[in-house]
Amino acid sequence: MKKAILATKVGMTQIFNEDGVLTPVTVLQAGPCVVTQIKTVENDGYSAVQVGFVDKKDKIVTKDASGKKEIAHRHGVTKAEKGHFDKAGVSSKRFVREFKFENADEYTLAQEIKADIFAAGDKIDATAISKGKGFQGAIKRHNQHRGPMTHGSKFHRHAGSNGAASDPSKVFKGKKMPGHMGSKRITIQNLEIVRVDAENNLILVKGSVPGPKKSLVTIKESVKAI
Repeated sequence: MKKAILATKVGMTQIFNEDGVLTPVTVLQAGPCVVTQIKTVENDGYSAVQVGFVDKKDKIVTKDASGKKEIAHRHGVTKAEKGHFDKAGVSSKRFVREFKFENADEYTLAQEIKADIFAAGDKIDATAISKGKGFQGAIKRHNQHRGPMTHGSKFHRHAGSNGAASDPSKVFKGKKMPGHMGSKRITIQNLEIVRVDAENNLILVKGSVPGPKKSLVTIKESVKAI
């Protein structure tokens, strides 16, 4: 892998290409990311680049009930994390991820990785946490069919039979039943980059990308480029 970047999902829109064909795209705010650590085979046993994305306050200041006295709170950045970012010479970051670049030794601490690392026409894999749907029934969760709604039927939106009776006398693991839906790590492969706005660090990807708006999306060059 030679190219990767962290991004946040802005939303979806549509654009027209030079031939006037409409293309639905997902807009991603890609970077700028900064290098926070260089991992080497000598020190860590493997070669990789650690990057940080989105600035994060070290502390947050609030006021007490009277509204006069200010109270400083830690804001999620521990002393160890603060020291780690200070050592790299960068501000505290909200998201930190590792990429095993083939050319990891070419990167330096505090180096910026921007959207222009990709170009229009590149194939990418996008990874994010899908939207959470809460507890859902078998119809919505697994696209099962409902029963008849009339003629005295008492079976409407319930799941059907769970299995045989005396044999095997159990419900097999993996049976499609009601339960928690969404909030899973999803990767969509071979998405095409339609346009890159290097000035504003925006990447327009053809089609949909998993996750809600403002969610973190990891973009890597495709491992199965067609």
